Amino acid sequence: MTKLSALCVYCGSSGRVRESHLSAAQRLGRLAAESGVDIVFGGGRVGLMGAVAEGALAAGGRVVAIIPHHLEALEVGLRNASEYLVVDSMHSRKQLMAERADAFCALPGGLGTLDETFEIITWRQLKLHDKPILLVNIDGYWDPLLRLIDHQIEEGYLRGPTDGLFQVVDSVEEVLEAAAKAPSPAIPDKIEQM
Repeated sequence: MTKLSALCVYCGSSGRVRESHLSAAQRLGRLAAESGVDIVFGGGRVGLMGAVAEGALAAGGRVVAIIPHHLEALEVGLRNASEYLVVDSMHSRKQLMAERADAFCALPGGLGTLDETFEIITWRQLKLHDKPILLVNIDGYWDPLLRLIDHQIEEGYLRGPTDGLFQVVDSVEEVLEAAAKAPSPAIPDKIEQM
């Protein structure tokens, strides 16, 4: 069992997306707050990022926003977060998000979400951490990615199956329980930068 006090959420910053994705992000924030779980996220106030943070804040939860300086300068940061941390680079942001979280989940998103998700999965594959990782497959969003991973296994690029690297859940309502039921982590004191 994993002691879950902080969940890192990777997700899109676009607002031009399905309403079901935005409402799911807001529900995840609310569910985390109601369970006493902090949200750690990329610091944006727009799209799913903003929805998950606002859902948590509206329910009295704690939100840790970690944003790189170049994005903060564009004034897209959620400055009313419980903690608002401005870092010097995308690499620093990902490192600090990983250090501050007990588990990770990926909601729908774009290239940035893929980058963050694949990096944290790769770090787990390389045994740099053993924290739970969940793909939240809202409306089947991650199905094409899961087919690609199956293809990578078939082609010999992954030593399949990928069991244990990450879990797939279909709804945000499953996230906290799935993360908590994951095996207890045996992580190093600090995740090493790749």
